[in-house]
Amino acid sequence: MTGIRQETPTAKTFTLTLPRPCSFWPGQHLVVRLTAPDGYRAQRSYSIASAPSNSAELDITVEILQGGEVSGFLNEAVEVGDKLDVRGPIGGHFAWNLQPALGVGGGSGVVPLMSMLRHARELDRPDLFRVVVSVRRPEDLYYSAEIQGAEASIVYTRTVPDGHVRPPGRLMTRDLASALDGDRDVYVCGSTAFCDAATRLVAAAGVPDERIRVERFGFSG
Repeated sequence: MTGIRQETPTAKTFTLTLPRPCSFWPGQHLVVRLTAPDGYRAQRSYSIASAPSNSAELDITVEILQGGEVSGFLNEAVEVGDKLDVRGPIGGHFAWNLQPALGVGGGSGVVPLMSMLRHARELDRPDLFRVVVSVRRPEDLYYSAEIQGAEASIVYTRTVPDGHVRPPGRLMTRDLASALDGDRDVYVCGSTAFCDAATRLVAAAGVPDERIRVERFGFSG
């Protein structure tokens, strides 16, 4: 562990330095496994937030869940310099293949989409990936300073920041329409309830089922 940053009041970004650089696709995840002195093990999957690079450093952003075994330990006990048991990168279904795409994320579901957005920007191809993020309040927005830009649209459902044109309210089909120009794959990520609702909106906007990929985040912690 080489870095820890408070991302929101309920989430931290952890910078991991692996023994050697590894290749991965945006949208893949790592498995973090903890082993107690009595041999009890708990493991959870966390999406990679970094863009692919030749570096051995990877960022994961972890939502701290009440009663969560792994997220609670990472939040309360892990310090810079500690070693973690990490496996991966893993996952192919949600990996972005660099075709024009739109990411639709709810809350912590923005993490793998941020990897995609960062990669598109580093390729100097911001047109390849756009993102629509739904959060309750400004303080809940992950990567708030970095995510802003022409490729990103933020939907606040409870409270909006000063100067934000869209009034607070749940995600609607019209929020997706301007970002769905041309043929774009759509990557939907968040809680089960968010993914179900967002997938219906994407389908209503005319995107065929075979072009929609969904990654549901659980709440086991």
